Amino acid sequence: MIDTRTIPVTYRTLVFLALLIVIVIGIQITSYIINILLLSLVLTMLIYPCVRWLKEKGLPDIAAVSIITGGALLIIIALILLILASIGQLIADLPFFQTELQERLADIFMLFDRLGIERTSVTHPTIDLQSTAVIISQSMLGLGEALLYIFFIAITTFFALLEAPKIPERIRKIYGSVENKSLSQFARMSRFMVDFVVVRTETNIVHGFLFGGILYVMGVHSAILWGILTVILGYIPYIGLIIAAIPAIFFAWLQFGIWGAVAVVVVVIILNVVVENPVYAHLASKRFEMPALVVILSLIFWSWTLGVVGLVFAVPFTLLILIILQSGEETRWVNTLVGVDTIFEEIAEAKTGESADLKEQQE
Repeated sequence: MIDTRTIPVTYRTLVFLALLIVIVIGIQITSYIINILLLSLVLTMLIYPCVRWLKEKGLPDIAAVSIITGGALLIIIALILLILASIGQLIADLPFFQTELQERLADIFMLFDRLGIERTSVTHPTIDLQSTAVIISQSMLGLGEALLYIFFIAITTFFALLEAPKIPERIRKIYGSVENKSLSQFARMSRFMVDFVVVRTETNIVHGFLFGGILYVMGVHSAILWGILTVILGYIPYIGLIIAAIPAIFFAWLQFGIWGAVAVVVVVIILNVVVENPVYAHLASKRFEMPALVVILSLIFWSWTLGVVGLVFAVPFTLLILIILQSGEETRWVNTLVGVDTIFEEIAEAKTGESADLKEQQE
C-alpha cells in the first residue's frame, strides 16, 4: 500500500487539481441531473419544517409529506402558469409598445439635435421588440420539458422528505453513540444553511410582493411578472434585484416617459432600504459575511456549470460546499485561505453561548 506522506507535496497538489478539473467537467456534463438534485435539496430544506409540524399534529409521515409536496407542487405550477400568461399578454401587446418605443426614441434623438450631439451612425430607432421577444422565448425551456423537469424535482423532493428524519439515526450508527465533534459541527452549520435559505426566501417573497403590488397600482404593464422575477432573482447577490428591476423600469419608461422610469427607480431604492437591509442583512451581515470575491467567483462558477439554476442558487450551493470543506480536518484550510472560516467560528460561538444560557436557566 502506498504511503501518501512519502509523495512530494507538488505531485499531490497536481493530482488534487487534476481531480478537481475532472469533477468540475463531470458536474457540467451532468448539469441536468445535478440541478434536479440540488433544487430538491433546497426545497427539502425549505419545506421540511412544515412536514415536521404536521407530524407533530399526529399525521403519519407519508400523509404529511404528500400534503406538503402536493401543496408546493400546486404553488409552483400556479406560478408557472401565471408567468406564462403574463408573458403571453406581454407578447400580444408588443406592437403597441413598439409604437411607444418609436416615440420615446424619437424624443431622445430630438434632444440630441437640440444639444448639438452628432448621430451620424444612428439616424433612426433600430430596436425591434418583437424580434427580441422571439429570441428570448426560443432560449427558454419548452413547456413540456419544463413540466418534466418539475416532475423529477417533485419526485426527488418527495422521497428526500421521507428519508430526512432517518438520516441522523443512520449517521449515529456509522459514528457510534459517542458524540463526534465534526459531526455536531456539521449539524450546526447545516442548520445555519437552512436558516439562510429560509430567511432569503421570506425576504424575496416580501420584496417581490411589495414591488409587484406597487407596480400594479402604478399601472406598469406585467407588474405581476416583474414581482415574480424579483422573488426568483433575489437569490443572486448584488445584481439580482437590479436585473429584476430593469424590465419594470424599461416598460415604465415606455408607458409614462422618463418620470415613470424615475418613479420605479425610487421604488426600487426604497424597497432595498426598507425590506432588504433590515430583514435580510440581519442574517447576512452578522452571521454570513462571505468575501465579495468569493461570491462573484461562485456566481461565475455555478452559472458556467449549471446554467441559470446555478446562477440563482449560487450562494446556497457554495455554502453547502464550504460546510463540507469545514467538516473535514484535511480540507478546512481551503475555507481559511478564502477567508470564510470565521463564519463557522461565529456559528460555534453562538451555539456555545446558547448552551450556556440554557444551562443557566435550568440551574
